[in-house]
Amino acid sequence: MPALFPVRRLPILSLLALLLVATGLGRAAGPSTPPPAAAAKPAVANSECLDCHTGEFKPRKKGLPPEWIGVRPEIFAQSIHGKLNCVDCHVTLTGGYPHDAKIPPAQCASCHAQPAAQYATSIHGLSHQMGASDAASCTSCHGSHDIVPVKQPDSPVYKLNLPKTCGTCHDNPALTKEYRMGKTEAAGHYLDSIHGRALVKMGLIVAPSCNDCHGVHDIKRSIDRDSRTNHANIAKSCGTCHVGIEDTYNASVHGQLLAKGDKRGPVCTDCHSAHDIEKPATAQFKAASDQSCGKCHEDRLEHYRETYHGKAMALGQPNVASDVAACYDCHGHHDVFPVSDPRSRLSAGRILGTCQQCHPGATAKFTEYQPHANPLDKANYPLLNKVFLFMTALLIGTFAFFGIHTAFWLFRSIYLYLTDSKTFREAVVKQNTDDVQFTRFTPFERFLHLLVVTSFLLLVITGMPLKFYYTDWAKVIFNLLGGATVARALHHFAAVITFTYFALHLGSLVKSLWRQRRNVRNPATGRIELRRIWSAVFGPDSMVPSIQDWRDFVAHQKWFFGKGPRPQFDRWTYWERFDYFAVFWGVFMIGVSGLIMWFPIFFTAFLPGWVINIALIVHSDEALLAAGFIFTFHFFNTHFRIEKFPMDTVIFSGRISKSEMLHERKRWYDRLVADGRLEQYRVKDEWEGRKKMAKAMGFVFFGTGLVLLVLIVYAMASRLGH
Repeated sequence: MPALFPVRRLPILSLLALLLVATGLGRAAGPSTPPPAAAAKPAVANSECLDCHTGEFKPRKKGLPPEWIGVRPEIFAQSIHGKLNCVDCHVTLTGGYPHDAKIPPAQCASCHAQPAAQYATSIHGLSHQMGASDAASCTSCHGSHDIVPVKQPDSPVYKLNLPKTCGTCHDNPALTKEYRMGKTEAAGHYLDSIHGRALVKMGLIVAPSCNDCHGVHDIKRSIDRDSRTNHANIAKSCGTCHVGIEDTYNASVHGQLLAKGDKRGPVCTDCHSAHDIEKPATAQFKAASDQSCGKCHEDRLEHYRETYHGKAMALGQPNVASDVAACYDCHGHHDVFPVSDPRSRLSAGRILGTCQQCHPGATAKFTEYQPHANPLDKANYPLLNKVFLFMTALLIGTFAFFGIHTAFWLFRSIYLYLTDSKTFREAVVKQNTDDVQFTRFTPFERFLHLLVVTSFLLLVITGMPLKFYYTDWAKVIFNLLGGATVARALHHFAAVITFTYFALHLGSLVKSLWRQRRNVRNPATGRIELRRIWSAVFGPDSMVPSIQDWRDFVAHQKWFFGKGPRPQFDRWTYWERFDYFAVFWGVFMIGVSGLIMWFPIFFTAFLPGWVINIALIVHSDEALLAAGFIFTFHFFNTHFRIEKFPMDTVIFSGRISKSEMLHERKRWYDRLVADGRLEQYRVKDEWEGRKKMAKAMGFVFFGTGLVLLVLIVYAMASRLGH
């Protein structure tokens, strides 16, 4: 049989060349060398492949028409591989058609040896080797028959298009869950980040995309030591763009920890995140920064939260970035050093300058403020601990005493209502329908009470959300008010009203004492008598507590237990005098502590900075005591009692009926009759026309207080539950 090729006549080198071409071993290893098959006639012409593959369809379920998956000759011709033959990539096809339905994928390594080697050791390549068929392959990123140069804008791996290409898998919830990728919607988060907005929306091609941080073909798991996103390599990866910051970080206490192999040393992604990187100047970044620091410094974060800065930050207001200090405002950004280090912003030589960034005019005493002070730490903060224990004891003691007092009174009233309801109801009805009325409060006193009510409610509404910053209702109230800045301004406005009514009342007292100066002298002799002074100071018309109040208190307790008759009172009862002096105590304690926090620069000019810490404890606990007392015990004494329910309008009308005087304040009535002054108190103005409006206003104030009481109780219970 004659030979097809005259082998004996061919030189040895020509024979070797033919063998190399036939086996495919003669192809160049580098991507820049075109395969020999492009110059020689292919074993299988492209036209033979396209006869079938231009009209290839993939069936779909549920009666949908088949999906076209064929090759478009015109698109393939424009691709970077347009001059190649099909069998140059699909090297297993050497003839015999039609071929098997399932054939091995195209062999990119024939031309792209180095990228293929990198891919083989990447997370994607290793996943493929372990049988993860959905792991990204060459075609997943570059395409198949439509591959164009990487720097061409319509390439899937062009820098602007990478987030979408990577997001095909990494934004797929099913895939991220199946392969436990950890971060979901990574590409979507990236697009919302400062990097993504700079790249996609602003077109800044220098902004980093996925491959700048993760690599191209050599993408590794973050736990792999040679991965660009490994904890130890993050600073270096970010430093590629952020020149200089890497050096600053490496010198910091955090960088030094990392250099020693301590994994507790935070890196860029711990503070800035990986894909949600926000511009540091925004309030959103600032609000989240304390949480980032708190991951490692949990104890510091806990006590920072108790400061005004921490509370306002936790409430998440959009304007806190310019109003309150976050951790990095004091400790630094990338240049965090121990306080003992002269380079630290909190070192002895630099701390004053750091404070003056937000508090111009601050003195050295101001720097003694303790932003992370723990009142429970007796060893390190002994004075704060004593103040905290005193205020806590005062709070618990007051609520315990008046809680028991109110409970006894309530049970006695219910008992009388059930056993003597007819007489009781007749007395209540008569009090409310009696036409004979007497003046109890003057218009000036009623005006002052209106100032007290409005300012107090405004103080509670704007102050309690700060105390209970961890609740949802606190955030809602601050949002409704317009943020921390507006709430602070309203709080200060209410404080000014408080000081105003207090000053007006003191002025009226001075005026009243001046008018009564002659009453302390004997009309016959003109001499000042001690008895008359005592009567003026501790008499029944005075608000100063007296021995009679103690007697009334004891008699009232006996009546609670059925051991004595129901006591009769004069113009003022013992609980009303307590309420009156509680306002003096509260205005002094809350007012002084509030002024210290309002004007810290002024007070720390002559007082140490830790007085601000004391002021915060006193102000916070005293405010809670005042709000809790008013909304419970004062409301019960004035409105919740069965005789007064649902509300006593005397503070609005200024009048009291004759029946009520005889029922509850008979000593006052008898004294006025004996002195011949009863007619001076008889009401001659018209009240009925204003009654509905006053009641409506009263119910608004009353209802607001009850809502605030419920919110306060809920907040305290939720904190105890944690």
